[in-house]
Amino acid sequence: MQLSRIMMPVNQGSGFKMENYWVWCASVVKGEDGQYHMFASRWKKDLPFHPGWLLGSEVVRAVSKDPQGPYKFAETVLPDRGAQFWDGKITHNPHIIKHQGRYLLFYTGSTHPFSDSEVQENTSAVVTVARAGKRIGIAVADSVYGPWKRFDKPAIDVDCHGFDNFLTSNAAPCVLDNGDILVVYKTRSYKTEGRQLHSNMMLCACVIDKSTFEVKKRGTAPLFDSIELEDPFVWKEGGKFYMIAKDMTGEVCGQKQGGIIACSGDGFEWKAQKGALCYSRTLKFADGKEKTMGNLERPFILFENGKMTHAFFAASDGTGSGFDNVTETYSVSIPLNPCINAEF
Repeated sequence: MQLSRIMMPVNQGSGFKMENYWVWCASVVKGEDGQYHMFASRWKKDLPFHPGWLLGSEVVRAVSKDPQGPYKFAETVLPDRGAQFWDGKITHNPHIIKHQGRYLLFYTGSTHPFSDSEVQENTSAVVTVARAGKRIGIAVADSVYGPWKRFDKPAIDVDCHGFDNFLTSNAAPCVLDNGDILVVYKTRSYKTEGRQLHSNMMLCACVIDKSTFEVKKRGTAPLFDSIELEDPFVWKEGGKFYMIAKDMTGEVCGQKQGGIIACSGDGFEWKAQKGALCYSRTLKFADGKEKTMGNLERPFILFENGKMTHAFFAASDGTGSGFDNVTETYSVSIPLNPCINAEF
């Protein structure tokens, strides 16, 4: 089960990049105008790449007539709206879907009570507060151009009595046959011992009601035992759910920060394929060169007429050790070969 089998060479200049900004988290939908609209995160380069997104990320929209791009910046979609809102200072991790004639934009939001000067002077305190405040929200619009309705409460809050009691983020929605929405998301638990405030990353699942956008079913345990995964992308095919995600340690797929593939019958009980490398951080380019990216994560697959056509990733030029030595980031668009079977 390999996505990399059907990845075609990347054209230089495709995707989305902005001068003086860090760009991350690409999610694409074909709009009512026939163009391709990418929803991504950006934050100014006067902030560090990491953890600068916790200090000033905002969700933006970029447009292209071709799914490969290049995408051109159009507008800020979810700007700062005041520290009093749960998502008032930070919006991140966008994932756009078309649902019952409307556009639903899943995202991670947070807030903090610090002034702009305090953000620069006391970064560590701001990051601690903002990370603990991360929650998943849904913005709704009738048009891909907006206006976007934001809500005063997150769609997926923490469960104070559950294992997912520290944060919720990185939503991966998948529309079910009845119109409800399965969402796989990242979470952490509070820790009461030791110096670290929270646990390692875990994945959880819930079902969102198609009309109220409220949680109607929630998982009671992590989807995987003792496996640290991030950045899930989920789809349904042939009566089964499939997930690709970033393997933080390489324990599952065999490559640190490579991609795993997992399968489920109901969206709550998952089995990861041990030893299967779904995708690596090495990309092939149209000029014949290959490059191992410092980061290649936040996978998103564009489907048209039920077929995979393009894969999108957040990419960096770092060293591949977390976010070390990153100087440039962008969203890369990779065409997928329809003539090759990826064997999902």
